[in-house]
Amino acid sequence: MKICLYGRSGKVGRVLEPALVAQGHEIVELAQAEAAVDFTAPDAVVDNVLQALDAGVPCVIGTSGADLGTVDARARERGLPVFFAPNFAVGAVLMMRLAAEAAAFLPRAEIVELHNEAKQDAPSGTARATAALFPGDVPIHSVRLPGLVAHQEVLLGGEGQLLTIRHDAFSREAYVPGVLLALERLRTLPPGLTVGLDALL
Repeated sequence: MKICLYGRSGKVGRVLEPALVAQGHEIVELAQAEAAVDFTAPDAVVDNVLQALDAGVPCVIGTSGADLGTVDARARERGLPVFFAPNFAVGAVLMMRLAAEAAAFLPRAEIVELHNEAKQDAPSGTARATAALFPGDVPIHSVRLPGLVAHQEVLLGGEGQLLTIRHDAFSREAYVPGVLLALERLRTLPPGLTVGLDALL
């Protein structure tokens, strides 16, 4: 597939580009693209994706922290699919599934998410998506420090007990399988915005 990769020089892009090429994909400019992938920044992603949609190119988004309402409306208008995941690591999706199941029995929870200091949004998209699985408001604690990649733990408390569900991404290679899956399924998705890797698993 011919892919326009927004954010090629970023932390994820530098890992993703060679992985896509190794799988037989070709990195091209938007005018030649069959799909676009965005791992940029919250203030850039919406304009990038709208540009792609106006060019007739469906998109995969890995950038969190932006309001994608305009993207959803434009994708529906153009009859094109857009896929967004707050986290492309399969282990992170499983963490959220387990947390949702546990919430039925231990509804009191707090979330601690830890990322590299360069991450611009706080709390992370993964933490917000996890919190949405619980009834009521779940406190989220964000940590931004050098040396971290992407880590999250969900602490569920009950009388005399604590359940901790944790996922750690030690390198950005953890996101590659999820991005490849999203690209493989992209054309089968309905027009508009589809959210969450869980929808593809």
